[in-house]
Amino acid sequence: MKIALMDSGIGLLAAAAAVRRLRPDADLVLSCDPDGLPWGPRTPADVTERAVAVARAAAAHGPDALIVACNTASVHALPALRDELEPHIPVIGTVPAIKPAAAGGGPVAIWATPATTGSPYQRGLISAFADGVAVAEVPCPGLADAVQEADEAAIDRTVAAAAALTPGDVRAVVLGCTHYELVAERIRAAVQPPDLPPVVLHGSADAVAAQALRRIGALPAPDADPSRRLTVLLSGRDAELPGQALTYAEGRLLVGTAAPVR
Repeated sequence: MKIALMDSGIGLLAAAAAVRRLRPDADLVLSCDPDGLPWGPRTPADVTERAVAVARAAAAHGPDALIVACNTASVHALPALRDELEPHIPVIGTVPAIKPAAAGGGPVAIWATPATTGSPYQRGLISAFADGVAVAEVPCPGLADAVQEADEAAIDRTVAAAAALTPGDVRAVVLGCTHYELVAERIRAAVQPPDLPPVVLHGSADAVAAQALRRIGALPAPDADPSRRLTVLLSGRDAELPGQALTYAEGRLLVGTAAPVR
């Protein structure tokens, strides 16, 4: 079994680690686009062009499924990616976990990039899945870039700025960018009021990993013998996992259970 994941950068690590935990025997292909970073400020047409190129690079390695581990690409490029690859390669997009967050009754905060915050796409998800629930949309300028660069000071600064915009009574926070899942515990600590039950964080990594297995008719097998095949593509070039990735537990998990293949 081979699962490919794509993103503009290392935001795909959370979903890749989720796949690894469910199926340690799966070969992984990680396809990123450091030459085109960041995707957020690009036009939808530009995002689609970059995303299709990254997907083609991954598809050349013959995966059984492709996870689009990027909210921006899922918003703008998912139809083009499915036209390009399906039905031969199932394509699984990433959707912010607004529905399960709202199921708890709220209040809910959605942390997302400035481009996504207040967008028709996000407002549509709120209307569809969080009607009647108090929802605060929180823009997080610079947070994805800080996570991408593993810039500790910038992460602290941008998380604190977003936390200051988050209402103190929220019971759940939706992580509306895959990069944010890599610093989830820092986000939790920043928004947790004293003397209240823990704030629940809702990411997408586990859900998309499980959906990828369902799409190919595979069951979780967390005790399977681990694969030693990890392919990393940086704007289509064979490479090793970037050093920034190893500052996160998810990146170290991948390296600890697989040797890069060149």
